[in-house]
Amino acid sequence: MALNALKITKAKLKSKDYKLTDEKGLFLLVKPNGSKYWRFKYRFNDKEKLLALGVYPDVSLADARDRRDSARKQLANGVDPGQVKAQSKEAAKMAAENSFEAIAREWHTKFLSKWTESHGKRILIRLEKDIFPWLGNTPINEITPPKLLAVLRRIESRGAVETAHRAHQNCSQVFRY
Repeated sequence: MALNALKITKAKLKSKDYKLTDEKGLFLLVKPNGSKYWRFKYRFNDKEKLLALGVYPDVSLADARDRRDSARKQLANGVDPGQVKAQSKEAAKMAAENSFEAIAREWHTKFLSKWTESHGKRILIRLEKDIFPWLGNTPINEITPPKLLAVLRRIESRGAVETAHRAHQNCSQVFRY
């Protein structure tokens, strides 16, 4: 029998984990501490696997069913949904590690010993104030000259032409690094 919102909210706490089953492999895992996790049980290449779909109430019953259905479509196409999820997590991690801000901070740390302390501070402040808010989260390989130019023009519009020039130099050094 399928779950409904009332059954989920009235789920009692027990001393051990237990499952409230829905349908087509979807179930809600209720923990002794009161947390509730959506899981999808499936088989791929004759192995039983489990896919985490989210935490209730952040992921509603309808959302969990949608996620289960998309995972079932992947299975029908011969793709392991757990593998797809792992690959997307890895891609997100790589994008975060290759963000402009991460690379720029790495560059700054590497060359900090070659600069005076005040010069190193000025560079970092310039990047934090003028560049990171607009380009910091962007993967470094997705930053195009027009995107960088838009950020530099924003600095110039304040009347800080010299600051824009120095920011451009710093960004160029980060890209070369």
